[in-house]
Amino acid sequence: MDFLSWWQTLPSKMDPVLISIGPLTIYWYSTMYLVAFGVVYILCSKKIKQNKFNKINLEQFEDLLSWCFIGLLIGARFGYVIFYNFEYYLSNPLEILLPFKYYNGNWVFTGIAGMSYHGGVIGVVTAIWLFSRKVKLHLLELADFLTAAIPLGYFFGRIGNFINGELYGRTTEASIGMYFPNAGDNVLRHPSQLYEALFEGIILYYLINSFNKHNKLGFNSGTYVFGYGIVRFFIEYFREPDAHLGFILFDLSMGQLLCIAMMLSGIYIWYVGNQETAKAQT
Repeated sequence: MDFLSWWQTLPSKMDPVLISIGPLTIYWYSTMYLVAFGVVYILCSKKIKQNKFNKINLEQFEDLLSWCFIGLLIGARFGYVIFYNFEYYLSNPLEILLPFKYYNGNWVFTGIAGMSYHGGVIGVVTAIWLFSRKVKLHLLELADFLTAAIPLGYFFGRIGNFINGELYGRTTEASIGMYFPNAGDNVLRHPSQLYEALFEGIILYYLINSFNKHNKLGFNSGTYVFGYGIVRFFIEYFREPDAHLGFILFDLSMGQLLCIAMMLSGIYIWYVGNQETAKAQT
């Protein structure tokens, strides 16, 4: 088998299950998200130990990461409910948090499916804001600290999506395309998960950590929010829109509309950071 054939059929060769022992099943998807949090922990804790960030100690950082993890789960779930399937969950509110679905007179275990990245961001920002009040720090100080590491962790999250065979791209005739069994067809599609892993993960991580030479307040968080928004906006042109939503406005997907909001938020964060920095220097 040549490389091109191997590449294009790779998704069909990947097993989303990492380990299965009796009733216990561990998926690559959930494992990679734990890896993502582990990467963020290692990078941030290293800065604290090296005294490159002395606003909080290691114990406080571990508390902050726990708050962010909870905020991520809650925000991502409710973000999906509100942004992507509001009418359905309005009629079926129990399915928002319960891993069961009422079908033909019986409750069937389905798990909880449906998470929104943009909702997760809102949840994490809320957690950081609450924690910043607890430790009496400016929100952007903690946000800058975390967003210097988050993109590299995010890389592993998107790899998890790829192994899980979800969030695949639109159809293409380009040789970079892949056959995704979960798409239910036999046509080449863009591996949009890998595009996101590269640009929203590795490249964004490099940009944040290479250009903030003066440690300006709000630079890291503003660059992350704006950078993710603009990169994801264009990658959405290669990503398959949610089937039940399609395009929302002017041939833009829901993800693109939310990314426009992120870009505007990133500009606002830069503005606030510059104002706070100027205030501190006077």
